[in-house]
Parts: sequence; C-alpha cells; structure tokens
Amino acid sequence: MTTSYHIPATENQFEFEIKRSQFICYANHASDRDTAEHFIRTIRAQHPQARHVCWAYIAGAPDSTIMSMSDDGEPSGTAGRPMLKILQHSGLGEIVVAVVRYYGGIKLGTGGLQRAYSDAVTGALENLSLKLKIHRVKVELRYDYAQESAVRYVLGRYDIEEQQPHFDTQILMTLQLATAQWDAFKTELTNYSAGAVKINLITAPSIAN
Repeated sequence: MTTSYHIPATENQFEFEIKRSQFICYANHASDRDTAEHFIRTIRAQHPQARHVCWAYIAGAPDSTIMSMSDDGEPSGTAGRPMLKILQHSGLGEIVVAVVRYYGGIKLGTGGLQRAYSDAVTGALENLSLKLKIHRVKVELRYDYAQESAVRYVLGRYDIEEQQPHFDTQILMTLQLATAQWDAFKTELTNYSAGAVKINLITAPSIAN
C-alpha cells in the first residue's frame, strides 16, 4: 500500500501547436471518479467547437485501479492510452488530464498522435503545483490525567493531526496518525506509559492531506 504520494494542488494548462492542430492540456486534482468526470465535462463545455477532447485519470493513489481513459474519436490507442501511461509513470495520484484538440487539416498519423498527446500531458505536468497526501489511521487513546505529560511527549514525536481530547473521569483522545508510523507509535506509547494508556485503532487506513 502506498503510504504517501503527491497530488495536484491547483489546475494547470499547457498548449502547443503541431501541423496546424492546436493541443491544449488541462490537469487537475480528482479525489474520486465523479470529480474526474465532472472536470472532463467542464472542459468539454468550454470547447464546444473542438474536434476531440481526450482524457485520462487516476482517481486515487498511484497504484489505484480507479482509472480510465478515452480517445474521443481519435484512432484507438493514440490518445487515451498514451495519456494514461504518462500519468502512471509520473508517480502522482488523484489526477485527471483532458487534452483538447482543434484539428488543423493535416493528419498526424498514429505515431504522431501518440507523441502529441503524450507531449501535451508531459507539458502540463512539468509546472504542476503539487502537495503531499498521506495515509492516516484514526486512533483512540484513553488514559488517566497522571499520564497527560507522557502522552503529550510521545505525540510530539509523530505525524499527528486532528487531536480531539474529551475530558471526563479520564481523558479520551482521538487523533489521525500517519499509517506508516502506527506500529512504532503504539510500541513507544505503550512502553513510555508502562501500559497505562489504552490504545485502540478506530478505522482502517484513510487519506488526509
């Protein structure tokens, strides 16, 4: 399982012309299939006169099976597949690309089309702003007030977000911990508190920014 990967932080655009055909590639974040397909429809609506709007996406981690592509009328295998291949080799996740083509009257041939669509995606990825996304698990801690300093010390040593303490006869805290750190965190906190802190895994691995 991929524990962290980069995703688009903003939309990016790359444009070039070859043999009078204009190619415009749009790249954006797509956290799921619906988001990716909505983006594609948006690009298509922006270019109603375009001959083709070909696309590809990976709507999850780089090793996700939630992916798709389309040649949108270009010869089979000349657009969507090379576009998806560029995405797969990029190591990026949660990404969608759409390439708009305004036909210039000169045929590019199968190899020319494959190169053009590949180059369009490569160009859009070159200056794409990225951010890191990390797999996280939700963890619950229950402990006496006397263990507060020990817990805080250990928490400070790990990648933790969304700490939510609840104060009653004991302290109940839920937090989001980087999945890759789960085993080390559990071992260290158990040892440091001499087993006085109850540690429970609440959810299976999830994703958070």
